[in-house]
Order: sequence, then structure tokens, then C-alpha cells
Amino acid sequence: MTLFDKHRATLERAIEACRTRQSWTAYDKPATANHAAFTSLLGRPFDDDGPGAWHAQDDEVSPYTGEPLGVSYRRAGVEELVEAATRAWPRWRDADPRVRAGVCLEMCDRIHATELAHATMHTTGQSLGMSLTGSGTNALDRGVEAIAQAYAAMSRVPESATWSRNFGTSTVELVKRYRLVPKGVAVVVACASFPAWNVYPALFASLVTGNPVIVKPHPSSVLSMALAVRACREALAEAGFDPGLIGLAVDTAAEPVTKALVRHPAVRIVDFTGSATFGSWVEANAFPAVAYTETSGVNSVLIHSYDELQPVLRALAGSLCLFSAQMCTSPQNFYVPRALAGDFAEGLAEAVRAITAAPRRAAAVLGAIQSPATLALLERVRQEAAARGEIVLEPTAYAHPDHPEARTSGPLIARVDVADHDLVAGERFGPVAFVIGCDDADQALGVATRDAREHGAITAFAYSTDEAYLDRAEHAFSLAGAALTSNLTGPMPLNFSAAYSDYHVTGLNPAGNASLTDDSFVTGRFRVTQSRRAPAGRNAPASG
Repeated sequence: MTLFDKHRATLERAIEACRTRQSWTAYDKPATANHAAFTSLLGRPFDDDGPGAWHAQDDEVSPYTGEPLGVSYRRAGVEELVEAATRAWPRWRDADPRVRAGVCLEMCDRIHATELAHATMHTTGQSLGMSLTGSGTNALDRGVEAIAQAYAAMSRVPESATWSRNFGTSTVELVKRYRLVPKGVAVVVACASFPAWNVYPALFASLVTGNPVIVKPHPSSVLSMALAVRACREALAEAGFDPGLIGLAVDTAAEPVTKALVRHPAVRIVDFTGSATFGSWVEANAFPAVAYTETSGVNSVLIHSYDELQPVLRALAGSLCLFSAQMCTSPQNFYVPRALAGDFAEGLAEAVRAITAAPRRAAAVLGAIQSPATLALLERVRQEAAARGEIVLEPTAYAHPDHPEARTSGPLIARVDVADHDLVAGERFGPVAFVIGCDDADQALGVATRDAREHGAITAFAYSTDEAYLDRAEHAFSLAGAALTSNLTGPMPLNFSAAYSDYHVTGLNPAGNASLTDDSFVTGRFRVTQSRRAPAGRNAPASG
């Protein structure tokens, strides 16, 4: 049985889910979480067969223990990685798309079986549960989604066609052949706090369309991506392909290599997740490569009206606390009519305390703060907000029940006025919430959508009993390029983005220029060439 036949049912079901946008997952159960397997990796060279010599990765420090992981990785130069990818490319490039799809889906299964959860947890600061799902099964579903979308797009191009047309009294007949030609070396640049979510769709969109890929993890969170890349390389080798098709570019904060990769003349595709500043540089400097970016944004909440306030507060507090708001979908600016702002802010603070006051619950929801820089930013924002408004909830660390040295913080909630717009207009990465008093919900809608257009936004949230207001909000946020969720309470996290159904980012505002996963995300990774030939004995040049 070929790998394509082995995974055919998954591929067909994924294509159907993308078409109908209905609920489906390729992974009903999370992967395993074996702590002993994780600890066996620490303090030693990472076992892989990639190029380069081993170097200790000093930037990789657990947010839970405060201790370096002590893992050494092979550190290859940019030229070495590009050369390995280029050597491995021809056979993969010329393989049938069905072969590539089968190998890629086998890679997804192997990543799912690899015990990545603790590696993700101790590099990103995510809780174990989020590492298993948000950076595990849900992220892999985005990878399968990209494979399905790309395979469907390639399948729409026929291999050949017979074409005929009358020219005057003669009929010209041609046999036309169409070839799918991959663009070339792809580079995937991961972020520190949530690498898998964007890496897997980018990796597999490029691979299944026939391109070699170099994965560039963030220096502080290498291990989970190293495990994923190793699983992919093993699948390639067993399928008879050169594992050099996928490389791992390990760098350090002091000596980064991203710019050299982006500007390398052989690179034709760049996927980037990270800050808006560096994302803008990538977009401006990647040429002739095509760049797909997701950066940062200002996600807003509009409070218009409600039947019951407590369910709304619980839902918003859960979203604000989830992974300590170190997510691109976390809410930051809560717009509330001025007369209600005080009570709303106090109610939100109480709902947050209900989460942070219980250590086990706090550990499961908030996780840890990935970078010390986030705590420094939190303190600067607290000082700015205290000078302009009122601190309703101080950003207080909670005691992690299993890791007493964990770097933690509950959310900062500050009450300010819409007149203090300059304080809230940009993204403040981390657990920061501004409750912003405004004239009314229409003013809030205007300010929030302007921020989305000018500063970027991925998501927005609205609560209203007025359907007409929600219709206006949907229209305004659609034009601003942000997804709107309205009146959602209950067990589903507001941040949850469903693969095969929800489009993640639109490319219509500064939060990113690409969307997971629409046709434009996959079709720019290959081109179609054609040849035309007259049938033997027809339209042929005369001999003699």
C-alpha cells in the first residue's frame, strides 16, 4: 500500500471539510505527554542527521524552572542548509502530487505520535493542556488543512488537454500539456510563544506543492520544532527521498540568521510569524521571494448590551487569562459605555481573580510567561496606565503548584477613557486589558475598526441584544479585515480557531498579509507551465 492510499481517506475528508466548513478533526485524541522522554533530551546533543556541528543553545531556558534546557543542536550555515535543500529538491519536485501528499500526511501522523508536549511547554510557557491541543492536534489540523487545500488546487489543473479551433477553412489541433512547477526553497520563521500553529501549515503547504523547506525556530524555543523536523526527515528517508529536503536553521539571539535566509537568492518563499516591525522588514526585503506574514494586532471587545453580565464576564476573563494573553487572538481593548465602565471593570477583575486565585486552575489556564521582556513591558504599561487612568487589577504572579520557580503573571486591568486612545492603540503583548470608557457603542465600533485598519487586528468580539448593531459591527469589521465573534459564552474559549472552518487572519490589515488557510496561501507556492504540440501527422511541418 502506498502512503497516498494509506492516508487517502484523511485527505478526502479534509478536502470535504474545507469545502463545507463544518466541524471535523483528523485527530480525535491528543498525542501522548511523556515527561521522561522529554527529560532524556535535556543536557545533551539532540540526535539528528542534519548538517552542522553541535552547539549548546543557551537561549533555551524553561519559563517553568528557570533552568537552561542544555540541549545542543547542529548549527549549520545558511549556505550549507540551502545547498542541502537544493540537492534534495529535484526528485521531490518531480514526484507526483499524490506521492507528496501521502508523504506529508505520514509526516503529520509521525509528529502527532512524537512526544512534543513537554518540549513545547518548557520552551513556550504554554500549559501542558495547551501544548497537547493548541500546539498539538489543533496545529496539526492546520497542517492537514494546508495539504488538503494545496492538493485540491493542484488537482484542478489537468495534466493535458486536446484543443482544436477553426482558423479560416482549416482546423488546428494541438495537444497541450500542463506542469505544476514549485517555486523553490522555502523558509519558515517561527515565533517564540506559539511556533507550531503557523509552522505546520506553512511547512506542509510548501512541501506538498513540491518545495524544499528550511525551518527557522525562535532561539528560545527550538526543541519542539527540532523534534517535528526530525520526524519529517525520518518519514522522507523511509519513503526514499533525501531528508535534506527539510532543514533546521538554529541561531541565537546574539547572532540571528533570519535576514540572511530571507535575502538569500535561492529562497523563493518566506513564511514569517512575529513582530509587526520585523514582519514589515520581511515583506519589504523578501523579493523575489513571496512572503506570507502574521504579525501583531489590537483585538477589541465591544460591550453594547446583554441579558446577563456574568456569563459575558466569565467568557472574557477566560480569554484574557488563556496562556496569559500571549496569543494573537487575545483581547486587549474592552470598549464599554462610560456609565457602565466602572462596574464592568470591577466585574471583569473579579472574574479574573476566580481563575488566578486557584493555583491548579491558574496553571492550566495561564501557563507561564515565555519571556522576561513581557514582564518588563507589563510594568511599563502599568506605570503609563496608572498615570492616565485607574489600575483596577494589578498584574500579580500566581504560585504554580508544580513549578515554584515559574515565571507567571495574572492580567493587568486598567480603566482609561477613549480620550487616552494613544495609550491603547498599539498591541501590548501579554496579559494587558484596557477597559475604555466611551460615549456609546457606535463610537466604540468606529474607534476599534479604525485601529484594526491602521494597527492590525485578527479577532474582535461584540456583545449586544440588538441584531441591527451586530449586523453593523460585522460589516465594519469585515471591511477592516478582522473576524468578529458575537455573544459567545460557555465552555468554548473565545480564542478557539477551528481548522477547516475558521479563516485565521485575512491579509486585509497590518496583522498579516496571509490567511490560514485559503487558496492564496497555497497557490503562490507553485506555478503552471504548458507546452503545445501538434499531433503526429497533423499540422506538422512539411518534410523534404
